[in-house]
Amino acid sequence: MAMAANLPATPTMPVLFIGHGSPMNAIEDNEFVRGWKMVAASIPRPAAIICVSAHWETKGTYITAMSKPQTIHDFGGFPQALFDVQYPAPGHPALAKDTKEIITNTEVGLDEKWGLDHGAWSVIKPMYPNADIPVLQLSLDYTKDPASHYQLAKELQKLRNRGVLIIGSGNIVHNLGRLNWANPSGGFDWAIEANNILKKLILDGDYKQLSAYSSLANAVRMAIPSAEHYLPMLYVLALKNKDEKVEFFNDKLTMGSIAMTGMKIS
Repeated sequence: MAMAANLPATPTMPVLFIGHGSPMNAIEDNEFVRGWKMVAASIPRPAAIICVSAHWETKGTYITAMSKPQTIHDFGGFPQALFDVQYPAPGHPALAKDTKEIITNTEVGLDEKWGLDHGAWSVIKPMYPNADIPVLQLSLDYTKDPASHYQLAKELQKLRNRGVLIIGSGNIVHNLGRLNWANPSGGFDWAIEANNILKKLILDGDYKQLSAYSSLANAVRMAIPSAEHYLPMLYVLALKNKDEKVEFFNDKLTMGSIAMTGMKIS
């Protein structure tokens, strides 16, 4: 296809799922942040980034199309230092239009209002601190079922051969209602069980069961009380080619009920 974004052909870019956890990771130096930095150092520098964040749910599918996306502080109760963070990465309106054209199984709207929420900038900032790579966000249509998200994501495959890094940002175990504030490290037995079940299905390539996660063990249902932090992982898995492998990183649980597990597909 002729790309308006004028991105030259490249070898196939890796795809990343990042367990983002607390937005405080954006200003802390901890093992998870170091893991993200190591992953960024291990892959080719992207020409652009498209992030599917758990924190942008919409009715319909949208992609950010402004030239200067704002840094959105979509949280409360954190130190002022976190609200002071800006990540002034440019947008890429031409790539937004290309992405809209590539996705044919649903209408994609060009969004001029959103920007970069903390699901995007809190992980991309440690990886690419100079904010000199264009970043776009693709929204999650809350009216679609998991299998529909998986099919939509498959259509992004062409972008991988144009230097575009596609990142899913969420957590495969994410139950804020059961957080253990007293113990920031480690996970409840059910959360560890869910993390292990989901990792095995990922390695087995069992995308049908991963899409039908609500029919899995009770531990998995507890791990995914709502879909938004889980779905970005399905976007990443949908882009895996048969000859590619999955590598897990930051494979730990924190605060009882959040898995920081990430994966690189390459």
